[in-house]
Amino acid sequence: MKVAIYSRVYESEQKEDIKRLLEELQANNIQAVIYRGFFEQIKQDISFTQEPLLFHSNEDLDDSFECMISLGGDGTLLDTVTMVREQPIPLLGINFGRLGFLASIGREELETVVASLKNHTYVEDERTLIHLDSNMPLFGDTPYGLNEFAIHKLDTSSMIKIHAYLNGEFLNSYWADGLIVATPTGSTGYSLSCNGPVVFPDSRSFVITPVAPHNLNVRPIVVPDNNIISFEIEGRADSFLCTLDSRKEIVQKTIQLAVKREEFTVSLIRLNENNFLQTLRNKLSWGLDRRN
Repeated sequence: MKVAIYSRVYESEQKEDIKRLLEELQANNIQAVIYRGFFEQIKQDISFTQEPLLFHSNEDLDDSFECMISLGGDGTLLDTVTMVREQPIPLLGINFGRLGFLASIGREELETVVASLKNHTYVEDERTLIHLDSNMPLFGDTPYGLNEFAIHKLDTSSMIKIHAYLNGEFLNSYWADGLIVATPTGSTGYSLSCNGPVVFPDSRSFVITPVAPHNLNVRPIVVPDNNIISFEIEGRADSFLCTLDSRKEIVQKTIQLAVKREEFTVSLIRLNENNFLQTLRNKLSWGLDRRN
């Protein structure tokens, strides 16, 4: 058995946890293949009995990997989505960050995680992705995201006007700082911070959430994810910002944009006892009111 290990930033306080993870994997005869950029950061602090196998890009991965382990926060795990692409490699997020909705497994559970990998006692949750189409190349060869696609004004420029359509039929014109189209997974991210609803991961929907709308009667809505959502943008500025998860592009307002459900999905690994409801209660502190 072998697993890929990915992280984008190494901090010295993570040293002991990383060593413990690597030792646990080795003790259970699980081969660790480390992302080259991460290895270059840790090799000065962590000694290896022999030179580890490394991977550099998606071309070095195949379905022989049990999973890809992401060490960091939710942003790090989002990076791994563009790393595995359509390959059937499930993702396992160990939270070295802060909140950790996606990377929900704590660093104190490393031994449990490795035992679950060895014994195949984990659960895979299938998650849908959002795909972006445009009349000019955007986001290279990975025009998709796990959390959301967003249109946003630039810096301190005036609000923009976004005309949205469902399957070509006019939906609404949003006078706002921006507009988010979130997947169910992304409903607990940027959309939630803009008063969007929490949507269950298997709900097969998109959440359309305005960012600081000028009209108070404009509210987030939930639509089936078999819709194609297209946009036309107006504004005083000539350009605006497009984002897919943590990636961004500055584009001209004349661009044509549309989003839809991606044809393939990704799988997130969780331990049996950690389901979505538990994650909501833990991360949003539900039920901790003393009146309960």
